[in-house]
Amino acid sequence: MPGMRVVFTKGPGTSYDIAVHRETGAALAPRNGPGGHPYLPHDLVHLLVEVEAGIKLGVYGRLAAGDNGLFWPADPAERAKAARRRKSKRVKSSSQAKADMARSEELAGIAVPVWEVRHGHARELPAYVLAGEIPPVVDRIVSRFDDYADRWHTLPVGGSLTLTW
Repeated sequence: MPGMRVVFTKGPGTSYDIAVHRETGAALAPRNGPGGHPYLPHDLVHLLVEVEAGIKLGVYGRLAAGDNGLFWPADPAERAKAARRRKSKRVKSSSQAKADMARSEELAGIAVPVWEVRHGHARELPAYVLAGEIPPVVDRIVSRFDDYADRWHTLPVGGSLTLTW
């Protein structure tokens, strides 16, 4: 799998920007992240989940392999080609890619509340987490969150974290 650097830059409040620098595919323009969490930005969560769980075709594996995902190429000519491909629906996900994306979402949806409870940011796990079995990989993911959550939270606006895929 080709290498890739992902840079998360903190904005005001819980906002952030994300830039992807990869070896395969068109250069991508940075984009805003969805924000919402003061310790665990959504896109950082997915990166850590996918690395720790060995998910190959989730958000970041697909980006590393040359897919644009939720990004647009930085070059306007490449952007126009990408828009035509999306419009013509020629870009299709394999069943493995769909399964990997679903697994990434599932694990992120479990691991974040587990981390929040363990660190006193929530009192109890949501019913959907309590209703199912917590996969063993979640403990490893939560440990990865521990490596980055406080670092992210204490970054000044404009500060960044860089992770490698």
